[in-house]
Amino acid sequence: MNTNAARFRRFVTALDALVGAGHHEARILDDGEKLLRDLVTHDDWLPDEFARPEPGTYRQYLLYCDPRERFSIASFVWAPGAGTPVHDHTVWGLVGVMRGAELCREYAVPQAGKAMLPMQVQGEHKVGPGGVDRVSPTVGDIHTVSNALADKVSVSIHVYGANIGAVSRHVFDAATGAAKPFVSGYHNSVLPNFWDRSTEVRAALKGTA
Repeated sequence: MNTNAARFRRFVTALDALVGAGHHEARILDDGEKLLRDLVTHDDWLPDEFARPEPGTYRQYLLYCDPRERFSIASFVWAPGAGTPVHDHTVWGLVGVMRGAELCREYAVPQAGKAMLPMQVQGEHKVGPGGVDRVSPTVGDIHTVSNALADKVSVSIHVYGANIGAVSRHVFDAATGAAKPFVSGYHNSVLPNFWDRSTEVRAALKGTA
């Protein structure tokens, strides 16, 4: 069982300082990528409940949301072969793979006012453990994500510049480019308790007795 909650607390603290410093998005993506890579290269902190798959699909578990909704952190758990429809985010985001691998396919923004045409694929790449992807309207915001493994569960940690589960976004018909609004929500109704430090405080008190 993963119990190193201090690692996640340090990540939240550092991310809060980064976002709160008022940096431009490029700086947040650069420095945030380093923080997230350090987090996902250590698989000792995510509670099992928030890494639980659902056969045939994926699950999005909220791990933390900033009180002012400046950023949120979620674990995505991908059953073998599971994937998303074509979608956007409308805010900056970082995706770090912790277990398994993801396949990302990027699409060009559909041209408004033109006849319905198949969406143009701009690229495809695989992200393995420790790898971090970026999304944003400024760097590329429309893609699909799927589990690159046909026989194993994959887990990734996502950071977004908003409370992503409450953001009105879009899913797209890849054959026509038609967009429909959607709000993803989350699959958990409670948050993991990373904040109970009572054991370490008690241990410190014993050390001073």
